[in-house]
Amino acid sequence: MIYYLLYPLHTNPQLGFLNVLRYVPFRVLCATMTAMLLTFGLYPWFIRSLQRKQIGQVVRKEGPESHFSKAGTPTMGGALMLLALVTATVLWADPANPLVWVVTAVTAAYGVVGYIDDAAKVQKKSTGGLAGRYKLLLQFGVAFLVCGWLFMGEQGLPADWIAVRWRLSVPFLAFSKYPIELPPWLYVGFAAFVIVGTSNAVNLTDGLDGLAIGPVMVNAGTYAILAYLAGLSFFGNNVADYLHIPHVESASELAIFCASVIGCGFGFLWYNTYPAQVFMGDVGSLALGGGLGALAVTTKNELLSILLGGIFVVEAVSVIIQVGYFKVSGGKRIFLMAPIHHHFEKKGWPEPRVIVRFWIISIMLAVASLATLKLR
Repeated sequence: MIYYLLYPLHTNPQLGFLNVLRYVPFRVLCATMTAMLLTFGLYPWFIRSLQRKQIGQVVRKEGPESHFSKAGTPTMGGALMLLALVTATVLWADPANPLVWVVTAVTAAYGVVGYIDDAAKVQKKSTGGLAGRYKLLLQFGVAFLVCGWLFMGEQGLPADWIAVRWRLSVPFLAFSKYPIELPPWLYVGFAAFVIVGTSNAVNLTDGLDGLAIGPVMVNAGTYAILAYLAGLSFFGNNVADYLHIPHVESASELAIFCASVIGCGFGFLWYNTYPAQVFMGDVGSLALGGGLGALAVTTKNELLSILLGGIFVVEAVSVIIQVGYFKVSGGKRIFLMAPIHHHFEKKGWPEPRVIVRFWIISIMLAVASLATLKLR
């Protein structure tokens, strides 16, 4: 909004300094600071409001004993993150860019799904909120609606996106030299699965103080770099062509959204770090996961997201393996407890050790993901 309102004024000799608004890196910094200041400033009041309304965390009885003390800790803190994220994005991104609106809309819609789930848990005073089948129905409904327009629509979509939208980008393979194309209907289903899968994987990771938000910020920072490079040009030459990645000029604005995620993440982590004063709840984890999934789709990094979001993938796979083996074996378990971060807790790892080591692994995976830019 600020870009839309103020940048046209740069032609005035006295307001020439507003030309700086045309540069994505400047607006990335502004979005980061905006989201950070909003969360830092409002969380003390927000936490008090949650306490006053008795919106507290319900802890599973079969979980680690160290978690029993977390019962009653204010939850649904992700609602403020979502507010700061959307506000910073709307203020500093180009409102004419449809890809920004797609990612923001998915994030907000998944936040609503998470809010419904959290509200049901608080009302019932139990860990069982919205039924899983209804949650998936809503998530896939949003994902199919958005992906249907992205991959089969024409109106309002950038020409550079339409030119590459059905082509699959494979890590370690040059995008221009290996034109792997999927049928539109198949890509819609594939992209919807990426968004829903990422959303639920982040939700499963959100089980320890600060565990989920660290990798979320690392992933957002990596997508910011990938998005910016996808649209960056020097003297008429596209950086994307040099790196053999999809060239989508309009994707560079997604770096503003990524910066907003990082900014609100820092503000939230200040209060969520061990021992947490507030939890994000499903309203935060489902929304942030959906946003990361939408970033993977709009930057054409669906397959790379498996490596980049390896922490989320392992967490989700550990649950699938545990549940499947439990049913097949008649009650036996592979892990002491799933998701896998609880397995390490059961083995005696202190909670901060699990959290920091998972953060380190996430950073290593991000570095490996960026390294694929030159290994093609």
